Amino acid sequence: MTQRQEELEKLVQKLGLPPRAPVNWMMLDLALTHPSYAKGANYQQLEFVGDSVIRLVAAEVLLESYPDASVGEFSALRSRMVSDRTLALLAQNYELDRYLLVANTGGMNETGKISVLADAFEAVLGALYLSSYNMSLIRPWLDPALQAKAAEVYSDPAWQNYKDALQEWTQAKYKLLPQYRVRETKNMRFIAEVWLQDQCLGKGTGSSKKEAEQAAAKNAFLLMVDS
Repeated sequence: MTQRQEELEKLVQKLGLPPRAPVNWMMLDLALTHPSYAKGANYQQLEFVGDSVIRLVAAEVLLESYPDASVGEFSALRSRMVSDRTLALLAQNYELDRYLLVANTGGMNETGKISVLADAFEAVLGALYLSSYNMSLIRPWLDPALQAKAAEVYSDPAWQNYKDALQEWTQAKYKLLPQYRVRETKNMRFIAEVWLQDQCLGKGTGSSKKEAEQAAAKNAFLLMVDS
């Protein structure tokens, strides 16, 4: 057994998995290898798989926990549950940074570090899923964390803030912030458009600028996350 595998076994133990869990150690090692450390063999492909895994698990947790919620509510809740910030916090809880092979994070700002941790967390999920091709190595330890996050978000009166949800989504997917353009109509109503670079994502109306922006963000968010 190599020293690296011994380290990875400690991580698996932190996840609460049994000692003989059928983990593909080479794949888990790859999941914790940042592109700055190895350009050819790194976590990027596993991160791609893990992104789908976390979204599926979050969807199942929401359906089980809030069976009467609407699809729009599911989308808004899930965006908070799988945001980079949430995933980075989960990564920190399991001390993923101790096992991450990375050339240098000294020059990264806080947003960059959050992104790296979130990406690595998704890659670990991808590696665990591909180790068994089911959720048996994931849901036993991830479900409680996501259930707690869902309850936290659901208890927040502002959880349906679609401007925040859209911002988190565009930051995670494109590393960009949406921009709002608002104009007032003759009958004292406001029309808002939300743009990402040169693309209009959605429009909304309201009796105030804030209300119109929220309406535009909601329309854009529900369209984008379901596309």
